[in-house]
Amino acid sequence: MSATSTPEQHSLDRDPTKADIRRWQQYLADERAEGAIYRELANRRNGEERTILLGLAEAEKRHEEHWTQLLGEHANVRRRPSVRRILLRLLARHFGSVFVLALAQRSEGNSPYAVDQDATRSMAADELIHEEVVRGLAIRGRNRMSGNFRAAVFGANDGLVSNLALVLGIGATGVSASVVLFTGIAGLLAGALSMGAGEFVSVRSQRELLEASKPTQITLSAAPELDINANELVLVYKARGMSQEDAEHRAAERLGYFSCDCNPTFSLHPEREEVEEIDEFEATGSAWGAAGSSFCFFASGAVIPILPYLFGMSGMPAIIVATILVGLALLVTGGIVGLLSGASPAKRGLRQLAIGLGAAAVTYVLGLLFGANVA
Repeated sequence: MSATSTPEQHSLDRDPTKADIRRWQQYLADERAEGAIYRELANRRNGEERTILLGLAEAEKRHEEHWTQLLGEHANVRRRPSVRRILLRLLARHFGSVFVLALAQRSEGNSPYAVDQDATRSMAADELIHEEVVRGLAIRGRNRMSGNFRAAVFGANDGLVSNLALVLGIGATGVSASVVLFTGIAGLLAGALSMGAGEFVSVRSQRELLEASKPTQITLSAAPELDINANELVLVYKARGMSQEDAEHRAAERLGYFSCDCNPTFSLHPEREEVEEIDEFEATGSAWGAAGSSFCFFASGAVIPILPYLFGMSGMPAIIVATILVGLALLVTGGIVGLLSGASPAKRGLRQLAIGLGAAAVTYVLGLLFGANVA
């Protein structure tokens, strides 16, 4: 349904109850808020993305009109939108980032219209389509940040878990607080440097592999000198994945058999290949960016388990505080990953928490056993 179409007429076969009116008023408030969110996002975009976001905002007006029609005089009563939508509008106004699009995607995907008898079927279908539109917009942002973001999240979580495990394992042996502190600092520096170097080598190697695998245009310069009756040009294109027919057609173009572009789908499109190359490298990230992100975020994660020792705590109180601080950080990082991936932040956060504390618990038990054996 286009944004300019009229809303689907929907009449009730019953008198609305007070609960119906309150629910419709809440729907109306939320639809107005969603339209405002898309307009706020559009104000921070340009070109095609701006047009798409304004189209979504216009589409939300159809849903507003539906609830306004059902409410009649009760539509004049203003309700506050849901807390989620208030937060989304605030973030959209001041940031307009991929985080907002990811949250908007979840909001569209959790629409109650599919099970509400007072919403039309086209409204429920609209929400599904809106989710896909927002998902497509969010993918662009995710691709732009995926390389460095992956390194940052991996670095922070590795710093949290590995240094907590190190601190708990050493602390459980009964050594002094100063030994635990310096062990934690050594683990922070060693891990951050290792992570930064590893990410640099990993991303640089991945980019070099992509560059080495990308087909060159040597066929353009070599074709005029080839023996027309005996050459392997068709094999070049078959090796790149073309069918026999497509390869023969491309080879014939290169050899000059076709004076016109008989089938443009088989022809070279330099501008398309440039876009594909940019997209590949955006998803991979830069080597220095990934290394820097990994170093900084590993260090920021690894410093959290040693904070209690930096402030003079020792023994079991320091271990408990370090575990709580790391647990909260794991919940936050897991929730952020969940938001960006369009999944449940709570589930992702709890998963990160379980994995991280599980690993730390193993080293703590080993530290207890080791300390008891030494004693």
